[in-house]
Amino acid sequence: MRPQMVDLRNGSTVTEFILVGFEQNSSSTRALLFALFLALYSLAMAMNGLIIFITWTDPRLNSPMYFFLGHLSFLDVCFITTTIPQMLIHLVVKNHTVSFVSCLTQMYLVFCVGVAECILLAFMAYDRYVAICHPLSYAQIMSQHVCVRLVSTAWFFGLINGIFLEYMSFRNPFCRDNHIENFFCEAPIVIALSCGDPQFSLKMIFADAIVVLLSPMVLIVISYARILASILGRTSSSGRGKTFSTCASHLTVVIFFYTSAMFSYMNPRSTHGPDKDKPFSLLYTIITPMCNPIIYSFRNKEVKGAMVRALGRTSLAQAESI
Repeated sequence: MRPQMVDLRNGSTVTEFILVGFEQNSSSTRALLFALFLALYSLAMAMNGLIIFITWTDPRLNSPMYFFLGHLSFLDVCFITTTIPQMLIHLVVKNHTVSFVSCLTQMYLVFCVGVAECILLAFMAYDRYVAICHPLSYAQIMSQHVCVRLVSTAWFFGLINGIFLEYMSFRNPFCRDNHIENFFCEAPIVIALSCGDPQFSLKMIFADAIVVLLSPMVLIVISYARILASILGRTSSSGRGKTFSTCASHLTVVIFFYTSAMFSYMNPRSTHGPDKDKPFSLLYTIITPMCNPIIYSFRNKEVKGAMVRALGRTSLAQAESI
């Protein structure tokens, strides 16, 4: 049964939330933020879209690493699309209300995609470990069938875990306030608005975050510890440099994503506040999805080459159509 949001002040049922977002900023500041976030969103969509296109169409990128990279970019596209377009609209209109169903749906999509990305990043670390530490068996261990199963596992856990987190967030009725001090429906903030004691739901989300965030991180740390041991055991300095360069991009993405997610879902509620929540929310909702393709393309010659070829084909096709 769906929880009801009851306003105790007048006894009526509240059917919407108000996303405060950047409402308290001046109109000139909001206009500047709109232009900035629109540019970042457009760049993130274009870069991730290009990554998806080249990893799924360029035969030279037919390897597990690029298969995972394409799915990571697809998750990033889904992630930013659930939050940023709404924020852009709210920067230019005065009505910042969202329905109960819209808030519930947005939160589920954020949970689903976020959890799937956490798990996928761990599988990407494992892929690098197999490629560097077991190169002769790499093709057999990371076969196409295995890669598809790993990606499916990430999506499956995201979908299932999203249902659990959604239930914990909306299990209580809402009777305090319907103002959300952020630009999207973020779970800890929404739970704090519910009636009764929100501590049980917050503790369950904290426990879930330990499993969802720390378990993949353990796999990532173990994978890179073994990679580091393997690298240090090599005599060729050029081989070390190439291996470090390959892994550095993935480690950078992991640090960006996990740091912001841990602050949002593993910190005590008393340490939160609008001034602290918004920067970290922006970090994992738009900055990280925008940086992911840039980081991978700048540090990877194969990806840069595929981008040049894809853009070259597009320019040639446009010239021939004129």
